[in-house]
Parts: sequence; C-alpha cells; structure tokens
Amino acid sequence: MSEPRKDRPGFQRRFRSFRVRPKTIIINVVAWAIGLAWLVPFVGVAMTASRPLYQTSFGWWNLSPFTVTLNNFIAAWNYPGCPLSLGQRDSFFVALPATIMPMLIGALAGYGFARFQTRTRNFIFVAVVLFMAVPQMMVAVPVYNLMVKLGLISNLLSLILLHSAWGIPWIILFMRNFFRTLPTEVEEAARVDGASDFKIFYKIVLPMSLPAMAAIVVFQFMWVWNDFFFAQVLIQSPNWYLSTQCVPRLVGQFVRPFDLLSAGAILTMFVPIALYVVLQRFYIRGLVGWTIKG
Repeated sequence: MSEPRKDRPGFQRRFRSFRVRPKTIIINVVAWAIGLAWLVPFVGVAMTASRPLYQTSFGWWNLSPFTVTLNNFIAAWNYPGCPLSLGQRDSFFVALPATIMPMLIGALAGYGFARFQTRTRNFIFVAVVLFMAVPQMMVAVPVYNLMVKLGLISNLLSLILLHSAWGIPWIILFMRNFFRTLPTEVEEAARVDGASDFKIFYKIVLPMSLPAMAAIVVFQFMWVWNDFFFAQVLIQSPNWYLSTQCVPRLVGQFVRPFDLLSAGAILTMFVPIALYVVLQRFYIRGLVGWTIKG
C-alpha cells in the first residue's frame, strides 16, 4: 500500500486534528502544576513516615542518608495510651453501621420522593435539604446535652446515631435525583404483574442503583471515618478513642515526633483511600448516573 500523500485532503484533515493548540498546552500545564502542588504535602508525609526521625528533622527533602523503615508505623500502631490499632477498630465500629443504615433509609426515602406524589412532598423535601446547611458547631451543644440525658457519652452508639442522622438528608437528595433518571417502564410492568411497591424497590430498583449506592458508601464512609469534631465532643474515654483522636495524641510532651504523626496519618487515611480504589469504577458511574440520562 502506498503511503498517503501530504497534498491529499484526508491527510490534511487528520494533520489538523492532531495539531496542538496553545490553549490546550496552557490548560495541561496549569492542571499538572496544581496536581503536583497538591501532591507535594503527601510526598512529604510519606517520606517522613518511612524514614528515621534523625534523617528528616532538617527537612524530608534531604535524601542523604536515606533509609526506609517500618518502625514508625509499628510504633504508631502500638503507641501506649492511644494505640492506632484500637483507634482503627473503634472507627470501623462507628463507620460501618453509620454508612449502611443511612444508605438504606435514605435510598428508600429518596425513592418515595422520586416516585410518589403527595401534597406535602415538596415542602418535606425542601426541609430535608435545608438540614444539609446546618453547621456542625450549631448542634454540638444540643447533641451533647441529648447524649448526656441518654447516657451515651463515651459510647460509640452516640456517634453511630449522630452520623446516621447527619447523612440521611444528603443521601435522600442524591438518591432522589438518581431515581428520577431511571426508566419507569420496568416498574410499571412489575406493578401490573401484582408486585408491591416495596418489592419493586427491593427487587428491581435497588439492583439498578448499585453504582449510586457505591458512591454513597465512599462518601459517607469517608466523612464518618475522617470525623474529628463530633468524636472529640462525644467520646471522652481513652478506651474508646477513634483513629482521628489517636493521631494528635502521638505528639510527645517535649519532642515532636513528626515521624509518628506522619505514620499515624497514613495509617488513618489508608482505609478510605483503599475503599475508593476498590469502588472507583462504580463510584464514578454513580456520580454521573443522575447527570447523564440513559
């Protein structure tokens, strides 16, 4: 086969399509610069956590000498007084139920808002959305007083209930928007065959919503896992400290062990990052599912 001649129109069109525009170069340069600037602190934390303190005390960017060690992670995991091993355990005890319960409740409520017509539906939906705008600091004192009356201070159940209630409004909004993009023909056919509304939701709608559910799992789990404010307010016993409460307590009285702090931070953020990596494909589909119909 003869090679295409440069004077042919098809070759010229293809050549123009591959031409790099100055605007594209600028956008890529800015994007890479922002990405690298965002990545530098994480590189510093990783370098500090994986090297002895004497090698990073004058800056983690000093690469001579360079020794990789896991001693900092082991020391943070077994730190006396507030070991991250127990903190991670307690964080799991809170994050798992505080993710599953509001996801199921919010999905069911979101389906109701998306499919059923009532006179007060819009008013209730607006009220639910408005709860998302309430700052955490505004409810700290009422929540604390309520948990004192219920006897749930320094009890992980207080955080489970609080995070579940806090996550339901945004999950309802998210799932309601997602359900409105799903076709109703399958639901109508099932209803004609005698299926109840709950059976249609459980057997048909919920399996179709797995990408959106995966996005909810990532968001809700990450917010609950990374919470420090409510954990500090409600959990006052060292026996039930969460992972985010243990990391600041890795600071010594006279020496600032930045190596232990960095190792503790990496151990704490490893769990939500791993969850995101596992559910990334479904997470992205769930985010764009209610913005691109079909």
